[in-house]
Amino acid sequence: HRREPHPARAVYFSGTFNPEDAMTRDHGPSIKDDARYEELRRHGYSKEKSARIANTPRHAAATRGGKAGDYEDQTRAQLYEQAKQVGIAGRSRMNKAELIHALRHH
Repeated sequence: HRREPHPARAVYFSGTFNPEDAMTRDHGPSIKDDARYEELRRHGYSKEKSARIANTPRHAAATRGGKAGDYEDQTRAQLYEQAKQVGIAGRSRMNKAELIHALRHH
């Protein structure tokens, strides 16, 4: 079973999507990449999210993130506080490994 690529990834990295092939509408000065915006909208993204993605330069999108440390490097108390902030139920009975799993899959 072949997994479909995430729509945003397909738009960014797919070799099949060529903005020149599509007739793109000018969405005004607030949208910087009309072709990417329209493709995201076709995939069901909201107008706001499509605009936010279309207005992010590709080189800038690749350099964001990576500020959070590994969960394994944190203490159980630190993980517990993070679980508390995001509202994970049953956190007081969880050990460190269970807190890590719950935070990653929340």
